[in-house]
Amino acid sequence: MATTSRPPVHPVDEVLPPARLAAFGLQHVLAMYAGAVAVPLIVGGALKLSPADLAYLITADLLVCGIATLLQCVGWWRFGVRLPIMQGCTFAAVSPMVLIGQDGGLPAIYGSVIVAGLAMILLAPVFGRLLHYFPPVVTGTVILVIGLSLLPVAGNWVAGGAGSADFGAPRNIALAAAVLLAIVLIQRFAPGVVARVAVLAGIVVGTAVAVPLGFTDFSAVGDAQWLGISTPFHFGTPAFQGAAVVSMLVVALVTMTETTGDIIAVGELTGRKTEPGRLADGLRADGVSTVLGGIFNTFPYTAYAQNVGLVGLTRVRSRWVVATAGGILVLLGLLPKLGAVVAAIPAPVLGGAGLVMFGTVAASGLRTLATVDFHRTADLMVVAVSLAVGLLPVGVPTVYERFPDWFRTIMDSGISAGCVTAVALNLLFNHLPGGRASADDGMPDTGALPAGGGEQGT
Repeated sequence: MATTSRPPVHPVDEVLPPARLAAFGLQHVLAMYAGAVAVPLIVGGALKLSPADLAYLITADLLVCGIATLLQCVGWWRFGVRLPIMQGCTFAAVSPMVLIGQDGGLPAIYGSVIVAGLAMILLAPVFGRLLHYFPPVVTGTVILVIGLSLLPVAGNWVAGGAGSADFGAPRNIALAAAVLLAIVLIQRFAPGVVARVAVLAGIVVGTAVAVPLGFTDFSAVGDAQWLGISTPFHFGTPAFQGAAVVSMLVVALVTMTETTGDIIAVGELTGRKTEPGRLADGLRADGVSTVLGGIFNTFPYTAYAQNVGLVGLTRVRSRWVVATAGGILVLLGLLPKLGAVVAAIPAPVLGGAGLVMFGTVAASGLRTLATVDFHRTADLMVVAVSLAVGLLPVGVPTVYERFPDWFRTIMDSGISAGCVTAVALNLLFNHLPGGRASADDGMPDTGALPAGGGEQGT
């Protein structure tokens, strides 16, 4: 009797056993948690909110992070890219939101965030149609800039966390190095299943070592509430101020550019090519999440690049893993006591793990760039100038301090600066008529092997 075989399931759609879903999902949560809570802490601190209001902002942020991640991974109708994409608050919005909040308070911030989210939904199809302007020379450069620009974040964690009293203390760096070494050894010697949770295992080992050495304590867990529910418009009815809305619309364009780079990167890593329609669906989900952020007392949302690196490192491509992480974030947002447990993990422990994850993002960009023919001056210029512009604010954070706010919103982020530059230079060299587009237009022969022969497997 003939049997009909089912078509093979793509790794992105594979549903893993519950225990592995939980372990891999928790690993993604730990990878992004510090970045996720940093935005409400920075904005709330700048606006001099009370500790109770700060705690409220954090739980609201975690709740919407989880909802946004579920929407992006699981998808609904034309919303969600259905790839392993983790969502969190964008750092591109921090400076504009602080300025808006100092003038009009949180209601003005949330009014501008809601308008920005609606604009992202409307503009998503436009960005989707621009996908052909993101060839490997652009996507590889953007992914490389993402990884390199995140390394200073890991560096701050390694040193103990920006603003900490013992920043740069040798014991902090030693703890981060121990976590890094543990991850490397687990990745090298542990069985396959354990190796895939090397980051989680390294964080657990590092935290276990840190507690008796006095790096942290869990006393705040006892003070945290068991249940906390974010209600719409907790801080008042949103206010819609013209200047605030305009500045947040600029943030929306920057966020969409960053998310485009992250979605393309995950598509490369998972072997599921990003099509224009799929990109538009992902950007729509970003817009919906941002609208929800304005309603539920939090901020604009975007894809988190550190989790892109984790996908590349673990080679676990299932979107259901990241959806599980979204569910964990929802629980953390509803159960502040659980959030306090995660928040007690020392910064150097996260720093050791961050060095691996962010480095993996950069390496993924290099792998994509290996397919580019650098005998062409055009492609070489795209990469060279974009890297320089993208890393300038990373190396010199105050370089644009005297520029207008709208300019700083775009260029202060190395990711958005590099992405905008790469797209613009690709248009200039490879799409506009009248330029030289020959395969070898004056570059000296270095004797290098032709690019593009590298393995593209994920």
